Amino acid sequence: MDFWLCLVFLTTVQMRFHTCQADEHTHTYNPHEEIVLWMNAVGPYHNRQETYAYFSLPFCKGPVKEISHYHETIGEALQGVELEYSGLEIGFKDAVPKQEYCSLTLTETSYIKLVYAISNHYWYQMYIDDLSMWGIIGEIEENPLEESKKDFYLLTHKKFDIGFNGNQIVDVNLTTEGKTKIKPGIQISFTYQVSWKESKVPFEKRYDKYLDPSFFQHRIHWFSIFNSFMMVVFLVGLVAMILMRTLRKDYARYSRDDDLDELDRDLGDEYGWKQVHGDVFRSPQYLIIFSSLVGTGYQLAISALGCIILAIIQDTYTQRGTLLTTAIFFYAATSPVNGYQGGAVYSRYGGKEWIKQMVIGATLFPVLISGIAFLVNFVAIYYHASRAIPFLTMVAVVCICVFVILPLTLVGTILGRNMSGQPNNPCRTNTVPRPIPEKKWFMEPMVIVLLGGILPFGSIFIEMYFIFTSFWQYKIYYVFGFMLLVYFILVIVTVCVTIVSTYFLLNAEDYRWHWTCFCSGGSIGIYVYLYSIYYFLFKTKMYGLFQTVFYFGYMALGSITLGILCGTVGYAGTSYFVTKMYSTVKID
Repeated sequence: MDFWLCLVFLTTVQMRFHTCQADEHTHTYNPHEEIVLWMNAVGPYHNRQETYAYFSLPFCKGPVKEISHYHETIGEALQGVELEYSGLEIGFKDAVPKQEYCSLTLTETSYIKLVYAISNHYWYQMYIDDLSMWGIIGEIEENPLEESKKDFYLLTHKKFDIGFNGNQIVDVNLTTEGKTKIKPGIQISFTYQVSWKESKVPFEKRYDKYLDPSFFQHRIHWFSIFNSFMMVVFLVGLVAMILMRTLRKDYARYSRDDDLDELDRDLGDEYGWKQVHGDVFRSPQYLIIFSSLVGTGYQLAISALGCIILAIIQDTYTQRGTLLTTAIFFYAATSPVNGYQGGAVYSRYGGKEWIKQMVIGATLFPVLISGIAFLVNFVAIYYHASRAIPFLTMVAVVCICVFVILPLTLVGTILGRNMSGQPNNPCRTNTVPRPIPEKKWFMEPMVIVLLGGILPFGSIFIEMYFIFTSFWQYKIYYVFGFMLLVYFILVIVTVCVTIVSTYFLLNAEDYRWHWTCFCSGGSIGIYVYLYSIYYFLFKTKMYGLFQTVFYFGYMALGSITLGILCGTVGYAGTSYFVTKMYSTVKID
């Protein structure tokens, strides 16, 4: 087991060495030691994920002519981080007066590119010692002589103000100046200057300037958490009261029926969930797919919980791609959980093709991700965007799936079949399925499924707004304590809703509860995706094919992931409830 975990770690971490002397990993520098200025990406302000390589625009580099492409982790590569060495000479604590670092002659093609970039409010991102800076490409002004025309200005001067505490960098700021009117054929000079100042900000607090407490810790955020908590208290109390009183009456009625002789029982009006005791533990349709989804849901639930807890313990937002890298590691490391739970469910319901189930369970979610990522990546390659996933990164992901996830899932499947694969149902299953009687329209499984996701979505939709704003706009999500609390609230609400839904379904003598409870919990994904459409139309200013495909593609992936997770949580709670309910009543 340790061997495979080590392999995951080694495969996940991709290091490309470069020739710079600065120690960006220890974040400590000696006087005059070289500081690396990385140029990350450039793109339209309103389309945060539509980014391109910095030097795809007609910018020139500094005196150092080599540009080192640098991907430290697989998470950075998947997120489109394309660090390129700027070539600017910066030394620790060395002030640099304003000076030219390069110049170029603006051609007609370059002029068109810059006009398009300035018109679409292009911005760029840079890093010094893992601290971000942002700047705009240029500005637009009205032509004083011709009102119908506009003048385009390029900002050619970069002023860096760097704060240090001891031998560590704790603050960086960028000021862009030097408005230069652009037109084809002109010579453009790019300049920069660097100033240093001592700061009292401790190294551990240097990322606080990027956070927005007034947004994430606003009273409405606290109110939403309190509102969701009260919903949980009310829902749990309501479920307990209804089910306890109703089940008590059911048990009393069934006990009276047991005291009657066979003739009186035949003449009596028998109805309710007891009548389907011979079919309630019948194997669900499409058992392989069902067990694979359940196993994947367990894996996603544990991986999500592990990522949230790690983010609380360690500030993962301080390093690029750390959270995504961590998610990949957790998902690969928890593959035995997928195999164990999926294999156990498949075996308990009499499945025979366990190898086929194991392969489908191991590859179901990775194939889903790959399908959506392929579509988005195809568009990104067409646009020459930095979001296009590099080939070597694809190879690394495939290696993780083949050499880590698949073997660990096999181990989990074998353990699940042998340790939890034996049927322990309190009722025997009849040979011939019982006919399902007609019922009212609101008791149909499809209606129950659609209604089942409303309350779980209502418990998290405020938090979804903060998460969407962090991912699709310019906020850094750091309140993972809120997320952990909302995660537990979501789990409790989903379990309560699916239990009630299943009880009503069984009381209507419909024993098809497996898929119904799974889809009832999973229908939250439908409402999340509908909310994402509303968010796109009314909360963002995104435009263009690339950003639209990227947004709706990855929102579909997120919605499906949440649906599988909540569906599994609902099935787990409902399965325990159904087993307990039928084990406490006398069955002939």
